[in-house]
Amino acid sequence: MCDTFVALGNSTASGRVLFAKNSDRQPNECHLMIRVPGRRYPKGSRLKCTYIEIEQAEETYEVLLLKPHWIWGAEMGCNEYGLNIGNEAVFTKEPHGKESLLGMDMLRIALERCKTSKEALEMLIQLLEQYGQGGNCGYEKPFTYHNSFLIADRSSAWVLETAGKYWAALQVKDIYSISNRLSIGNEFDIAHPQLIDHAVEKGWCKGREDFHFASCYSNPVITRFSGSMNRQSCSYDALKEKKGSITVETMMGILRCHTPGYDKKPYRSSSVSSVCMHAGFLFGDQTTGSYAAELATSEEAEEQTYLDTYWVTGSSAPCLSLFKPLWMIERENLTFGEDHAEEAAACWKAREEIHRLILEHRIDAEDYLKDRDQIEKAVMKIAADAEIKLSNTKQLVEIMNHALAEERKLQDRYLSQAKDRKPVFRGNLYFNHYWKKTNERLRKS
Repeated sequence: MCDTFVALGNSTASGRVLFAKNSDRQPNECHLMIRVPGRRYPKGSRLKCTYIEIEQAEETYEVLLLKPHWIWGAEMGCNEYGLNIGNEAVFTKEPHGKESLLGMDMLRIALERCKTSKEALEMLIQLLEQYGQGGNCGYEKPFTYHNSFLIADRSSAWVLETAGKYWAALQVKDIYSISNRLSIGNEFDIAHPQLIDHAVEKGWCKGREDFHFASCYSNPVITRFSGSMNRQSCSYDALKEKKGSITVETMMGILRCHTPGYDKKPYRSSSVSSVCMHAGFLFGDQTTGSYAAELATSEEAEEQTYLDTYWVTGSSAPCLSLFKPLWMIERENLTFGEDHAEEAAACWKAREEIHRLILEHRIDAEDYLKDRDQIEKAVMKIAADAEIKLSNTKQLVEIMNHALAEERKLQDRYLSQAKDRKPVFRGNLYFNHYWKKTNERLRKS
């Protein structure tokens, strides 16, 4: 369960493309932030993905990936050319395939091999047609699904939605959001050549005149219970309301959004309908990582007068997390190399302990949020006042290090306060039992 959204330059205050995503996964699934440098490979090299091997490209680009710790691919990420992609689980009437490429694998491959949103769209379609999609995506319990993708570069964006081997794609004009549902209807720019004929054969429509991709191909039961309608409406409506003046703060606010009414009790019950998703029920996941991107325009990138800026949490529950700035200049800051996955997981777990202590009411959420907000506001002010360009690398590194240091001090202070307090759960019986067991498993891992 996830949410991804984009605002092109014609809809933002800065004239730059803004992109954001929450990764909703099983609560104890560590969410890693890793940097992988670009490489050259001998012709004929092979690439080991999560389940299968495919042919490796002769050249790959540097990527920043936000990913589950046990999967080769990624839920979201970007590359050195400003290409950003996020993927979503979607539930369709088409059967699940055998183990092949996961949507997350396809996302990473596209980031490593493409420079623009159109190139990435074509690559994803090619991978789908050549290898298919399939395989378990669940960590502590099996979970299979098909995929949709939101793809953005410095000036354009595309939506690609799939159902088994079938697909439809739509070019974004201004704003768009995707969630755990097919969103494309009877208007699309390109599609699988048999997309409509297959629906007619299945009896889902009579022909082109009444074809609607989402209506024909969606599994209505699972889609409904995913809570995706509420979440997609929330993100899209918020973008629409601010259209023309959307900022990175707007994107962060959406990532932290709770369903009306639920915002009064987010640490006492679960919600599958909130963009900031909280686990604790028979179904539904937890937001395990979040990021928002502000991309340099093509002119700024060419003249190096602005660097792509990423605001990342490196932790679950964005409503509690601190967004920190990240620029792809110094690999030592905020992220880890792929060969340091254990260290990256430990970093996520350290931040996650704050969330778990708040659930146990050993940390007062309101007090913590006041201090978090003060730090985040100060960091954003420092970043806003800085010259975000390549010639100013030293100051940008200092800003990243400062944000990390302030976060660590905040965490250490509240961890110390919680040390001698006993856990108290204040939700319903199932919620309390769920989190007691979930916390035990994470702390033992």
